[in-house]
Amino acid sequence: MTYPVSNAARLAALSVFVVAALSLRMQFDASRALPGSGSAADTLWRLAGYFTILTNLLVALMTALVALRWRVPGGLAYAAVLAIVMVGLVYHTLLAGLNDPQDLAWWADQGLHTAVPLLMLGWWLMFAPVPRWQALISGMIWPMVYLIYALLRGGVTGFWPYPFLDVARLGWGGVALNSAGMVLAFTGVGTVLIALKRRLG
Repeated sequence: MTYPVSNAARLAALSVFVVAALSLRMQFDASRALPGSGSAADTLWRLAGYFTILTNLLVALMTALVALRWRVPGGLAYAAVLAIVMVGLVYHTLLAGLNDPQDLAWWADQGLHTAVPLLMLGWWLMFAPVPRWQALISGMIWPMVYLIYALLRGGVTGFWPYPFLDVARLGWGGVALNSAGMVLAFTGVGTVLIALKRRLG
């Protein structure tokens, strides 16, 4: 299924794109300002290790396409909203207390972890087609691809983007257990999203 690209859907998608793009840029600038951040390429490479950054980039690209009247597949929209909602939930339940961002970094944090997830969820509920239950399976592809990428990258570079994926500290068994918990969390949230959308649909 694809989106009916109404003017309202396009304008709403454009607003999501603008917030996501600005938040990504603010995060880049805030990261560049950190001592020892290295070159712009170094900063981009480090940011590309985070599920948050990559998922916000996915949302920005998808909503830009919708704003340009592209008919994005409904399964992709479901995968995007599931991923970005999990970005917000995991951050606010597990990660928010681990750092204390200031100034530009605070605004970037709020955009990437709060504003974009809420805006994308609202857009999806209002304009996306009602997904079939089978979409739950396709919605798991992106987080699984990221998990493999993060573990391979961490094994090569020693950089673990999130505490629950830190093989050096937790060992492979601990990371496997955490990953299984994340799969269950994605499945549960994905089920709730489909049920809510079907009820509203």
